[in-house]
Amino acid sequence: MNTTPRTFRPASARPIRPIRTTTGAVVLGLCAVLLAPGAATAAPAAPAAPAAPAGPADGADWVGTAYRGTVDVVEGPDEDQAVLDGTVFDDRDRDSAQDRNERGLGGVTVTNGRDVVTTDSQGRYELPAYENMTVSVTQPRGRQVPVDEDNVAQFFYHHLPEGSPDLKHGGIAPTGPLPDAVNFPLAKSKATQSPDQSCVIGGDIQTYTQEQVEHARNGAFTDLAAREDYAGCGALFIGDVVGDDLSLYPQTRELTGMLNGPARFLPGNHDLDFDATDSEHTFDTFRARLGPEYYSYDAGKAHVVALNTVEYPVPGGYNGSLDERQLEWLRNDIAQVPEHKVIVLAAHIPLLDYADQGSAKHQVEQVREVYEILEGREVVALGGHTHSIENLREGDRMAGWSEVFGVDGLPFTHITAGAISGDWYSGRTLPEGYPLAVQRDGGMPGVLTLDIRNTRVEERFTVRGEDSAEQMSLGLNTPRYRAWYAENVDDKGSAPAFEDALTVSREDLAGTSWLTSNVWMGSTGSTVDVRIDGGAPVEAVRTQPMQGEGQRVGAEWSDPSAVQEQLVHGGSLADRSMHLWRLELPADLAAGEHTAEVTATDVHGREFAETLTFQVTG
Repeated sequence: MNTTPRTFRPASARPIRPIRTTTGAVVLGLCAVLLAPGAATAAPAAPAAPAAPAGPADGADWVGTAYRGTVDVVEGPDEDQAVLDGTVFDDRDRDSAQDRNERGLGGVTVTNGRDVVTTDSQGRYELPAYENMTVSVTQPRGRQVPVDEDNVAQFFYHHLPEGSPDLKHGGIAPTGPLPDAVNFPLAKSKATQSPDQSCVIGGDIQTYTQEQVEHARNGAFTDLAAREDYAGCGALFIGDVVGDDLSLYPQTRELTGMLNGPARFLPGNHDLDFDATDSEHTFDTFRARLGPEYYSYDAGKAHVVALNTVEYPVPGGYNGSLDERQLEWLRNDIAQVPEHKVIVLAAHIPLLDYADQGSAKHQVEQVREVYEILEGREVVALGGHTHSIENLREGDRMAGWSEVFGVDGLPFTHITAGAISGDWYSGRTLPEGYPLAVQRDGGMPGVLTLDIRNTRVEERFTVRGEDSAEQMSLGLNTPRYRAWYAENVDDKGSAPAFEDALTVSREDLAGTSWLTSNVWMGSTGSTVDVRIDGGAPVEAVRTQPMQGEGQRVGAEWSDPSAVQEQLVHGGSLADRSMHLWRLELPADLAAGEHTAEVTATDVHGREFAETLTFQVTG
């Protein structure tokens, strides 16, 4: 096994691998220049970590077996322009048209974005028609909607007779009167029937340039192209697909052609038609290029609800919000979902999050109404937007949630998925050709996966360019580091390198020094134990208890390995985190080399281990 240090890892330590130990030579990571030569040596690598759970096998030959097609729009116009009708049918020959031997499918949910109906025994539905609506089908378990050549799911029809107003990026072309029918083809799918699902969640691709499209291609999308575990549930990209320039939709959309499963999208605050004068047409170009603003689909025993939580225009630009039409749709959609299913609620702006816990703009105004709609259900809520990784569990509390929204404790798990773009493609360029882009909480760029077995959900984050074993970074927070931080905190991108990052003096030990463990998917219920020089394990302390306090911010609460990279090479500043643990180093450590064996155990009982070698001087 190759134990050569990888140059893109965080400053003071390499992220942990399950039941694997590595010493300081690999720990050098990004800041190899910061450690004196010979400061540490690499130990033999342990056996490789267990592979990620296997999903349905359909992804093994996705290119050859993918169900490609489109929605069947029957030319009209319909005599009754007040009602849209059509059929949901079993597309046995996969040609997107209902033949004589292809039966209609009863009990399938169809919506106009407000009303929700189910098809009759022959697969027929009727829905009230209104201006600027999107009609879509909820993919049922055991069925798959067709995908196009870029693997984008095809399950919707936009109705906008006169088309969008004059918009810079085009919007929706005139659709004319209601067609005679809109029919939705579905094919049988073992992948969506399986009770074992892996759902990929990609946050904030956020490409501002063609160069950044290539960064995304060479990073997360190359990783996803090598995986075969998500053919059923597919990949859901939860907003900020591009960075304001909507002309990049075709190039960014093309990346999903690399996937081994269906792709779906949600809009974010950088996917706006900024020249729209009212909220009715805010996302017209997004809809035309990528799909509906909100919708739902089933895979296994999971019901995925994809929400649009961005309101625009409002004073101050945009706001985290759901309009009344979408709330009505959500009530109607959830009412159709059997009690035994787990609900995955995805959005761009999170319902609530840690990074912006005191902000009304960057969380969802109607969060309490959403909680009421979902009361008594088994739910996992997902968000993007913050360019950080958060794993918030039931009962977690923050002062801002209570003060701004009147929420005193989360009713279910909330996960912020991190960003494919990381910290907006910032930082130095790696040999792989893309920027390091350490996120604002010290996390690395990558994608989230929900592994759902029946209704049990386990989350895992996969770092770009790595396997799912990379889960943590280690470092030292010393008085000397904090002094360097204070001197350079206003000089992001131009600070001098922090020398000898894994060296601490006896004097600094007496002045309080911590070994830090940034466990990216760490949460309430996780533990971190540290053995120094083979001694008894000592439990590290979480810096942010999530018990109703405010954010703890500054050098004392920062991730030193991430900050050393960010102040020197640019980007955000990891000066706070909800998943950082620290252990005060004993003040009586002798001069010389020491090892710290760190074991993190997550809320699901999975263990990850790493060994950090550091020096005590004088």
